[in-house]
Amino acid sequence: MTTAIILGVVGPWQIILIIIVVLLLFGGKKIPELMHGIGKGIKSFKEGMSGEDDKDQKDKEESKKE
Repeated sequence: MTTAIILGVVGPWQIILIIIVVLLLFGGKKIPELMHGIGKGIKSFKEGMSGEDDKDQKDKEESKKE
């Protein structure tokens, strides 16, 4: 409850301001690279949470082929 009072509610103007600051800091060319890296990180995290590695998947595929 206290954090909501301290931080306030993020409205549309605050979001626009954040986007402008990000564009100024990183530039238009770096943002797609940054988003690609974030996407790969999230995918890797999800795979790690599932408990299966690439090695485990390859072993399963090889056992199915045999």
